[in-house]
Amino acid sequence: MPDLKPPQLAPLPPLPAIRVFEAVARHLSFTKAAQELGMTQAAASYQIKVLEERIGAPLFLRRPKQIELTEPGQRLAPAVSEAFAILGQAYAAARGGADGLLCVTTVLTFASNWLAQHLGSFQLAHPALAVRLDTSSRLTDFAREDVDLAIRSGGGKWPGLESHKLLDADFTPMLSPKLAASIGGVKQPADLLRLPILDPGDIWWTQWFEAAGVTGHDLARRPGSSMGAQAYEANAAMAGHGVAILTRALFKNEIADGRLVQPFDLVGDDGHAYWLVYPTARRNVPKIRAFRDWILAEIACP
Repeated sequence: MPDLKPPQLAPLPPLPAIRVFEAVARHLSFTKAAQELGMTQAAASYQIKVLEERIGAPLFLRRPKQIELTEPGQRLAPAVSEAFAILGQAYAAARGGADGLLCVTTVLTFASNWLAQHLGSFQLAHPALAVRLDTSSRLTDFAREDVDLAIRSGGGKWPGLESHKLLDADFTPMLSPKLAASIGGVKQPADLLRLPILDPGDIWWTQWFEAAGVTGHDLARRPGSSMGAQAYEANAAMAGHGVAILTRALFKNEIADGRLVQPFDLVGDDGHAYWLVYPTARRNVPKIRAFRDWILAEIACP
């Protein structure tokens, strides 16, 4: 019988150097990569030099105050990112139950005013997949946190992440019917200045009043009150404590029930929206694909 030998694997690059390369390519910064990996910038630069010597070509163009990937670096970076994502998934699965848990981090108002009201249909469609919600507004580091997807507001362009637009983050004043009636109704935008303004330091207020042609609003001198989330401001508005500036799509039920009124059709828009984001290298992970397909279909429903 012929002597059958397993196929020889291609030689692997030095793994510490590959780990540094992935971080530098993701941040396009030796300093940030070194901070993330807990090493000095000199040590990170040395690992890249080792890898470049093995490859026989530079991986980064070093310019004043910035670096760029060379052509070999651009070819290597996506494969390295995907390889680390696959390794991370395998590691999580080895720890037990990872495939049955989907962790979604989202801002509080989206979680309470949209996601919590719709998530039941996702659970019914995927009964073997448990969903864990984390409410936070800070940036998510997918490389270091056990998070599958994030829902954040912003412009929608984040390096290394796939992003899908969910809802426009527009804004307009809302208040309780009782508070509006307390001054005989809100008929002109300037009438709002006769009432308490919730979070007057919010830039949305300035932008909305300017669009409405209201000058001399002097919001900066009003007592400051920042609640940190639209959900809290909406609750204060429904209780009659003041006028909140809110995103329409997140308060449809409150408006329909008459707990809040939107006195004017004028809506501000600074170009921001709510986005579903996740690492590009993980776009084909089944549980991520399942949640992505579900939420985009759910958002599209009238």
